[in-house]
This record gives sequence, C-alpha cells and structure tokens, in this order.
Amino acid sequence: MNTHQLFHTIHQLSRELAKQANHTLQPFGLYTAQWSVLFVLKEKGKMTQKELCDYLAVEAPPMTRTIQRLMKQGYVKQVTGEDRRAKIIEMTEQSKAAYPEWEAAVLQMNDRLLMGVSDEQREYMQQLLSSYLMNVKENSQKGTLHE
Repeated sequence: MNTHQLFHTIHQLSRELAKQANHTLQPFGLYTAQWSVLFVLKEKGKMTQKELCDYLAVEAPPMTRTIQRLMKQGYVKQVTGEDRRAKIIEMTEQSKAAYPEWEAAVLQMNDRLLMGVSDEQREYMQQLLSSYLMNVKENSQKGTLHE
C-alpha cells in the first residue's frame, strides 16, 4: 500500500470534516477551533492555556486568538491560578447553558457523516485512529518525526 495516499486521504478527511463542522457551527457564531476548546473544557474541566495547547496540539499564538474570541463572545473566562503566570481557562455559565444546543448540532452532523457505517466499523475506526494518534504523539515527543 502506498503510504503517501493514506496520509493524503487522512489530511483530506481532516480538512473536509473541519469544513463540515464550520458550516454546522456557523449559525452559533463558532468555528472548529473554538468548538474544540469548548468541547475539551466541557469534558475535562478548567485547564491552563498551555494544557489546552498541548492537548489540542495547537501553538500558543492561535490558541491565544481563539481564547480571546471566546472571551469576547462571553463563552470562556480567564482566572488566575496559584501560579500567577498560568492562565486558567474555564467555561462561563453562558457557554454551559448554550453547550447542549451546540453539541446537538455537532452530533447530528456526525450521525449524517457516519450514515451507513455500522457501530462495529465506528468502534474499529475509533481504535485505529486512536492508536495512530498515540503513535504520532509518541514519535513527536521522541523527536523522531524530525529525523
């Protein structure tokens, strides 16, 4: 199998999914970058900006812009932690109240995009992609991606 084609397909899929998600989130004034932050905060609770960057594999400048947009919209707030240099980000009551509507739209999109894919296939795909992601992260941490 040609691995170039595999990586190309994964990249195309990622871009197409982002396009679909942006379209789905547009009525709420959100984009995928913002949704990703909100989703992680909802699932994991408040986090430092660095933790968000690390978890979502996003550099600091774009994360700062995303958080600033979310703050301007009233969806997240920054609080000072024990280490005053750390910026702790958490959802506001406004975003917690709106989250179920956003999530319903995203779940409906997911169901539409996975139509015809069995539960077994979905589970297998989740396992494959999780394994692949873990491998990529491990190689990145070891620095082997740059060799």
